[in-house]
Amino acid sequence: MTAALILAPGRERSVLRRHPWIFAGAVDRIDGRARPGDTVVVQASNGRALGRAALSPASQIRARMWSFIDESIDDAFFRRTVARAVEQRRDLPELAPEFEASGGVRLLHGESDGLPGVVADRYADVIVLQITSAGGEKWRDAIADALTRATGVSRIYERSDPDVRALEGLAARTGWLTGEAGIVGGPPRPVIAERAASGRINLEVDVAGGHKTGFYLDQRDSRRLCGELAQGRRVLNCFCYTGGFSLHALAGGATEVLSIDSSGPALEMARANLAHNPVLDASRAAWLEADVFQHLRTLRDEGRKFDLVVLDPPKFAPSASHAKSAARAYKDINLLGLRLLAPGGLLMTYSCSAGIDPAMFQGIVADAAADAGIGARVLRRLSAGVDHPIGLAFPEGEYLKGLLIRVA
Repeated sequence: MTAALILAPGRERSVLRRHPWIFAGAVDRIDGRARPGDTVVVQASNGRALGRAALSPASQIRARMWSFIDESIDDAFFRRTVARAVEQRRDLPELAPEFEASGGVRLLHGESDGLPGVVADRYADVIVLQITSAGGEKWRDAIADALTRATGVSRIYERSDPDVRALEGLAARTGWLTGEAGIVGGPPRPVIAERAASGRINLEVDVAGGHKTGFYLDQRDSRRLCGELAQGRRVLNCFCYTGGFSLHALAGGATEVLSIDSSGPALEMARANLAHNPVLDASRAAWLEADVFQHLRTLRDEGRKFDLVVLDPPKFAPSASHAKSAARAYKDINLLGLRLLAPGGLLMTYSCSAGIDPAMFQGIVADAAADAGIGARVLRRLSAGVDHPIGLAFPEGEYLKGLLIRVA
């Protein structure tokens, strides 16, 4: 018999609004026995059934909703849910190129696709699956099977290694799930092709060791925009990782592109990515291994100026409790970036920190501009692409915030 999670009186409102998380403080009790990841029936204090969820007894997010109706959570449920997510992306014309053989696309985006703690990205002929919830862990094989059925891709590599798994009582897990189980060592590095301002950009993906699932698909639209803006401009790309923004800028006609990152291996891969695009003029690209904060001060002291600056730093605030210290870091980096812009220059600046909401991020950048004594306007708000949807009742899913700014 399925156990029941009984909400405390008055705590059913968020579930009725279809928010997928149930926090520990909202739970009155659990009737019956349930292990981590098991499905429980969620009930209001008056006994009203509200749906079914996966139990996470080790986490402050005590349960995550699979469904807001009374339905069985079984292999068929995951086949339906995964197939729906994939087909909804196939139906979007702007994602059609990403479903080509050499494309890269997010197939599953966690809570916003009805699969809390489950992310899947396809890179050419490899799918990378990342699971960060106890419920997803319990159903990993069913989810992997559903992905193969929905896409025809049989090679699935697991990258369930983020630190947040520890909050669920889960150990890290990486390696082949399907398709290449007999291979010793890591997977090959697929090369994906992205639409650019001119032609396509080829980008190698380190499935086994790269950030997140190997790459940042969420910045695809911004990389293309960077290329569209780069014509005739001097470009500075900070926290460049494997060079995506840099290559798009070169393809778009930048006169020079300086790319900075603190990771030597990431820069090696960036140079390899440049080699994957022989039509680009490598003489216009410079790669620098350095602490970005420190080197921006060096560039400022040298009087260097750029026409387009990209600031895409790592996550400074994983949660709201880190927001204050993260705000200082974001203000510092934006202050330096703004001071390096030539008159009329453009700043593309981002935050991927869940603890910084869009209004707070704009306020931080506005404070940086005020301290720099620079007038500036927001030309466009930037975000992840349409393969990274945001559940209407799940604003926490809007983790990537960006601004395109022009200075006076």
